[in-house]
Amino acid sequence: MDGAEDPRARRLFGRGAVAAGDLAASPFRADRDRIVSSPFFARLGGVTQVISPGGSGLLVHNRLTHSLKVAQVARAIAERLTADDRHRTLLDKLGGCDPDVVEAAALAHDLGHPPFGHLGERVLDRIARQRLGLPDGFEGNAQSYRIVTSTEIRGEAAIGLDLTAAVRAAMLKYPWTRRTYPRPHPSELSPAPRGAAVAPDDPAVGSVKFGAYTTEAEDLRQARAPFLGLIDPWQQTVEASIMDTADDIAYAIHDVEDFHRVGVLQQGAVAGELTAWRRAADELRALPDEEVAATAHRPGRSIERLRRQLHRKDGWISSDAAFADAVEHVRRELVDGLLMVPFDGSIEAEENITTFSARWTRRLVDAIWVTAHPTVRSGHVLLATAQWHEVQVLKFVHHRFVLARPDLALHQRGQAELLTTLVEALLAWLTDPDEEGRLPRRLHDLVELATAELTGQVADPVRAARGRAIVDYIGSLTDSQAVALLDALSGRSGQLWTDAFVL
Repeated sequence: MDGAEDPRARRLFGRGAVAAGDLAASPFRADRDRIVSSPFFARLGGVTQVISPGGSGLLVHNRLTHSLKVAQVARAIAERLTADDRHRTLLDKLGGCDPDVVEAAALAHDLGHPPFGHLGERVLDRIARQRLGLPDGFEGNAQSYRIVTSTEIRGEAAIGLDLTAAVRAAMLKYPWTRRTYPRPHPSELSPAPRGAAVAPDDPAVGSVKFGAYTTEAEDLRQARAPFLGLIDPWQQTVEASIMDTADDIAYAIHDVEDFHRVGVLQQGAVAGELTAWRRAADELRALPDEEVAATAHRPGRSIERLRRQLHRKDGWISSDAAFADAVEHVRRELVDGLLMVPFDGSIEAEENITTFSARWTRRLVDAIWVTAHPTVRSGHVLLATAQWHEVQVLKFVHHRFVLARPDLALHQRGQAELLTTLVEALLAWLTDPDEEGRLPRRLHDLVELATAELTGQVADPVRAARGRAIVDYIGSLTDSQAVALLDALSGRSGQLWTDAFVL
């Protein structure tokens, strides 16, 4: 179908499919090219996946290499499903599945991640809501959507990348705003879709995860318009579901291999946890939740907590038999396989990692299927039961033996303090009447953009616009740029002219 007639190919500003700089004839391929040529995409090479790139060199993934691998996996899933007659008709009924759309969305899905990854996301959300007067706070997925629709500039008249509806819809893992769209809000469903539930300790904040700020709600509606009546208002498009599943696969596999490379993931500790649970599974199941939580440091207890959590949150797929099989499969593949020989940088060691990653990726991609009637907690595209459990166990290994480490916690507490101080320093500069003419030009432009967006939406648009501009500004920095900018603002840097950041 011609791009001008296809509602999926409609662009945000309604212009033709071809713009200056586009080389591809396909509007969806052109979107993919617009994303990879964006400076927001390039900056991901300096943004934390788990460990800051500045402290880990080439050994671990950053947000750029992660995004590239998500795109690789996502395209492979899309091509496999669209080539299968059993799935193609259903995919068309659900709104369509184009590998170019899936790949473009995967490349764009992490554009909004701020310095220091998920830690930076949590810190900026708290500061934005409690200090800067922004009810929507900060959310990495919503920030990604804001970048492609608002803060990225392409051409003389365009705000955002002017992407097609299908690609913007495919970016929306969580196709709702924090509180108000759609109605009824997904947080009111029981159970709520994954990510839509409110925080138990502060339900007034709204959904924990969401795909767009209120300022981009109309853009979200336009992106979702071609799918009205085909999928539920809160449900991911098929292409978004593929991207989301690919993200899970890449996260589960590549983070494990990263921390094997740097020597953090130790065979003995992982083996002790998995083996202890296998040997005492029946006894552990009989323990009350309070005792399991209080003794989580003892081998086998943490993974027992995972089993119970899966039952509570995802009873639609959780199975004790599948969980036990997944623990054994991961133990055999990871403990008795990859972690058996410490990584020493040799060709053999790299081959072991490559083989492990390829085998697992193929196993998971081949286990993808499509359903016409998914549960509220699932998308239309999902992993088979056995592989879904295996991904949960792999992610557990990462959380238990990497994210829970006190040395990483120490590092992240320092990063949190850095971001908090940086917000205060920029706010002081922005509100200094003597410095108005010397503000960074981009910060000035972001204030103007936010003022136009927020006037009439919040009680104090001046305060909120300054806050949104600061969050947008910090969110566009790399890890090292955030450090260098604070050094300069605090007087710790003696270098006047620097390429560490651009004002």
